[in-house]
Order: sequence, then C-alpha cells, then structure tokens
Amino acid sequence: MTARSVAVLVLALLLAPALLTAVGVLAPTARAAGTTAVTGSVTGPSIVSTGSTTPFQVAGFGGPAVSANGTVVGNLTYYASLVGPNLTGVSFLPSESNFTSNQSQTADLVVTNATETITIDLEVASVYLGKNVSFNTSYVVNVVQPYVISATLVASASWVTAFTVYVTLDGTVIGNVSVPALQAGGTYQVKFEYPTLGLSTGDHTFAISLVQEHGLVTFANGQTQYSETVYVTGPAPDYTLWYVAGIVAFFGAIFIFATRVAARRRGATRR
Repeated sequence: MTARSVAVLVLALLLAPALLTAVGVLAPTARAAGTTAVTGSVTGPSIVSTGSTTPFQVAGFGGPAVSANGTVVGNLTYYASLVGPNLTGVSFLPSESNFTSNQSQTADLVVTNATETITIDLEVASVYLGKNVSFNTSYVVNVVQPYVISATLVASASWVTAFTVYVTLDGTVIGNVSVPALQAGGTYQVKFEYPTLGLSTGDHTFAISLVQEHGLVTFANGQTQYSETVYVTGPAPDYTLWYVAGIVAFFGAIFIFATRVAARRRGATRR
C-alpha cells in the first residue's frame, strides 16, 4: 500500500462518524436528564386567621424528570397532606399537581374557626425513564383568632375611583385593604384581620388613615382618621414556686414538730 493510499484510508476513518450521523446511521445521543437533587418547598404565612382561605406557593425542582438545561422531560409531581388535631373542613387544594416548568404553583389552605396548629407535609417526586427520586419536607401553620379592625367609609358628593387604605399597628404598617370605586355618597365597609401569636403587654393601637384621599372619602363620623386601642394583659402568674415553697414549709413544720415530740419522750424515759 502506497503512502497516498494510507493517507486516504486514515482520512476516511476520521470522517466516517460524521458522515454516518449525517445520513442518519448513527442517531444523536439523547439528552440526559438532570443530575441535580430533587428539592421542594411550601412558602406562605406561618400564621393565618380562623375561617380564612390563604394562598401558598408550592415549588419543586430537580431529579431525573428535569433535563440538564432545566426543562421538565418527565413527571415532576407534588403530593400534599395535612396533619392536625381537627381537620374537619380543612383542606389544601390542589393536594396533588404536576410541574410543567420550573415555576411554583399556588395552592389554597382553607381553615375553619378552630384554633390549632396544622402541618403541611409535602412530597415532590421526580420520575423519568424508570428512575424515581423523591424529596419530603413540611411547613407548620398556626391558625389563630385574629384582631379585627372594621370601619365604614363614605364617599363625598363626587365619584371616587378605586384606592387602597393602609392599616397600622402602633405606627407601623401591617397591611392594606383595596377599596373599589365609590359613587357619590356611596359607602364601603373596610375590614382587616391581623393574625398574631400574641402582642406584648400594654396598649396597642390599630389605625386607618384617609388623609391621602384629600377629603373625597371620610369615615362615617366625618373624620379622616380612625383608630382602635386594645389592652393586652400579661401572662397569668406562675404560682408553681409558691406551691413548692408552701409544701416545703409544711413538711418542714411537721419534721420540727415530730423532732420535738420525740425529744420529750426520750427525756421522760430517762427520768
């Protein structure tokens, strides 16, 4: 074989894979699924009001169902369940759903008028080409009786477009209420619920201001400011220490009495 023949053969061997791929003999390698770990989360308030419906964000990502570039190529699914002392009328919906992209989904927690602690148990399963990997996590929500501030708004003699009023607690904004457009002389009942695990002992003032509406809207009493003060009592006194001290004193007195009686009897015997 001449040197020229050898060179041609080597060139043909080098070009063969590319030529075979071009004509479809060698299929392109399938895109591999992602190798990142499966993760998931529940995001939302940790304290909600009784009798409320609250949106939560449920997220899931990773595992064999997600390709290297982040595309969901398999089944990426979450399963949610609730744990609590009284789940009658309580729900988390949807309790099961598929992720079609790397975006979180909204699920609503519906609770009743019972105050309790509820745990949302979440499982995220990533399945693709026979591989099944899952991730588990939980989120604790306290259902409490909220503080409620309510007032009636009255529009002036002109039409008022929709606006927002802000609610403050001791001068700090804690939330807002959206008020729809009001016709001349129209009224609207503002209601705001503030769930909390507790306020410190003393006076606390909830307030709503309509100053920014420049007199177009007032409260039913004609004022542009409304406030309500609540007094929070301190925790009940703990008498445990006094109970223990009383018991110790009681048994101490008995011991002293018994000791003196015994001493007298021993003295009488010696005589």
